[in-house]
Amino acid sequence: MASIKKRPNGSWRARYRDHEGKEHARHFPRKIDAQHWLDEVTTSVRTGRYVDPGHGRTTLTDYFEEYAARQLWEAGTERAMRLAVRDCTFAGTPFGKLSRGHAEHWVKDMSTRLAPGTIRTRFNNVHTVIRGAVHDKRLPEDFMRGVRLPSTGSTEHKLRIPTPEQVGMILGASEDHTRTFWAVCAFAGLRLGEAAGLRAEDIDIEGRTIRIERQVQRAPGGVEVREPKYGSQRTVYAPDSLTTMLEEHIGSGVYGDGWLFIGSRGNPPHQNTVGHWWRKTTATAGVTGFVLHDLRHFYASGLIAAGCDVVTVQRALGHKKPTVTLNTYSHLWPTAEDRTRAAAQGLIDSAFGIPADSMRTLSDNMPSD
Repeated sequence: MASIKKRPNGSWRARYRDHEGKEHARHFPRKIDAQHWLDEVTTSVRTGRYVDPGHGRTTLTDYFEEYAARQLWEAGTERAMRLAVRDCTFAGTPFGKLSRGHAEHWVKDMSTRLAPGTIRTRFNNVHTVIRGAVHDKRLPEDFMRGVRLPSTGSTEHKLRIPTPEQVGMILGASEDHTRTFWAVCAFAGLRLGEAAGLRAEDIDIEGRTIRIERQVQRAPGGVEVREPKYGSQRTVYAPDSLTTMLEEHIGSGVYGDGWLFIGSRGNPPHQNTVGHWWRKTTATAGVTGFVLHDLRHFYASGLIAAGCDVVTVQRALGHKKPTVTLNTYSHLWPTAEDRTRAAAQGLIDSAFGIPADSMRTLSDNMPSD
């Protein structure tokens, strides 16, 4: 219901009631301005973009508390979301004044002090909240959609994969307890937190499997043990040598309270503790330029080189979807051209039954036309 009425002072009062029966009114010097305002309201209702004018005073900081209270976030996710909101330059700007320019200015500000990957993460976290505000009818539209972000470069150039020789040097320079830690990362593809969360009962020596049931994350004052990230609970099929190494590690009794690896006060190791182990080991080995997560890339590249398909690699790594695996490692799989050459080489080998070098020698000695 909407109406326009002239007031005694000559101005025009336009009013309407929203779907909850709440009345909204504004005063205009001209009737045509009042009509335009009502037309805009009517259009926004019809297109589903209507927002109660009172929400225009809400800020991102205000709305985030309401939004966060109903999310099923893990502690680490909530910390990351709060960090992004605190960093956001328009967090205190009323919703009614926000525009695409605010998001663009924030991205430019971040680009002077943060890496492209960090910018993308913080932007996406805030964007998630803004989409929630649109869904909750606090904002008429997603003003962050389509904002250009700095390029993070191709995955092919970002991946750092150590060679088998470098992995061997790292293992050779390791102390006994850290050698097994690096081994489950390099030969079973475990993440740092998953390796830190291993318990003796997770290792099936006879079945040669490792069960990933939990992960260790940093927490104020220590560590927090919780379920793996979504889709990461899995069984890893371990090679014989790794199984033997784990059996010897368990038999040595170096672990306590069931944890395979120990940090401070009998707890599984903190991320900073593992980082110290890694820096010490790589310095001793003389292998620099790698982080622990690169051992996971080493494992994935080995599976791909051995001919494993994308679903097999996805399940081994505990990725949520095959697309995650492809987005990270697609450049490592053989291309159609590579497969064509390999198939043709197979035909040559089958036809001549001799090594390719011998075939070239034979060809050189054949008379020409």
